[in-house]
Amino acid sequence: MIENVLLTVFCGGHGLIEGVPGLAKTLLIRSLGRVLDLKFSRIQFTPDLMPSDITGTDVLEEDHETGRRKQVFLPGAIFANLILADEINRTPPKTQAAMLQVMQEREVTIGTKTYPLAAPFHVFATQNPIEQEGTYILPEAQADRFMFHIRTTYPSNAEEERVVRTTIGNELPDLHPVLTGGEIVDIQKLIRAMPVSDEVIQYAVRLVSATRPEDPTAPAYVKEFIRWGASPRASQYLILGAKAQAAVGRKLCADYEGVRSVARQVLRHRVLANFSARAQKVSVGELIERLLKEVPAGGKP
Repeated sequence: MIENVLLTVFCGGHGLIEGVPGLAKTLLIRSLGRVLDLKFSRIQFTPDLMPSDITGTDVLEEDHETGRRKQVFLPGAIFANLILADEINRTPPKTQAAMLQVMQEREVTIGTKTYPLAAPFHVFATQNPIEQEGTYILPEAQADRFMFHIRTTYPSNAEEERVVRTTIGNELPDLHPVLTGGEIVDIQKLIRAMPVSDEVIQYAVRLVSATRPEDPTAPAYVKEFIRWGASPRASQYLILGAKAQAAVGRKLCADYEGVRSVARQVLRHRVLANFSARAQKVSVGELIERLLKEVPAGGKP
């Protein structure tokens, strides 16, 4: 999970982290803000949260010297470098949609004015599993804005014992900044400049196209079980993720293995199963694994 979060930052993207309560999702992102020396903001998504609570709003303010009133913009919690959208599926779609322009355009429009956000800018949203009561399914248009869908599960017994030992005492971890915002932007530019062959790009596009039931090259099981396939953003993020994996692994260029290593995180929230898949208990994860085995990668670049 930590590796996927860091890859998301290095690629300049946003991440969706899913897991049941108590698995340190919030702690991870808060700690990330400290070690990356970024301005951190946490937004607790609740059923009564309003869009203006996120983006900000114009208010009338009286000038004490002249007695005149003027409109003043009060920035919302989104004006930071690292945003934690905690339990994003606890708030209605109207408020969830307030994140759309911000995540894609990295700017906020209030009335007739547009306010840019400082770089770097990353949103990490946490959500509890959809099956729990009191949640709202994240709209497909907003889910597509997230580069990775990162899942976290319960720790092993040994890991949980270590968690207990290190959190029940008075000693707190001492976190020090290891990167600045400017250095993160430089890393993002470096990763985008990482070379990638046409063959690797073609493989990523073939993999994404295979998830679309209307595509003539899609396998029969995709046409049978998938209602909606991945968008072109998936192809972009597969290559960006492969570039980041290559940079972290000290490789000279992105490769097929890099694409495969990020495919699950990129595709799982962009591929929608149909009723037939749910009736036969065929999961999206199983379909992605099958595609990774069957879609040919081609010759070695």
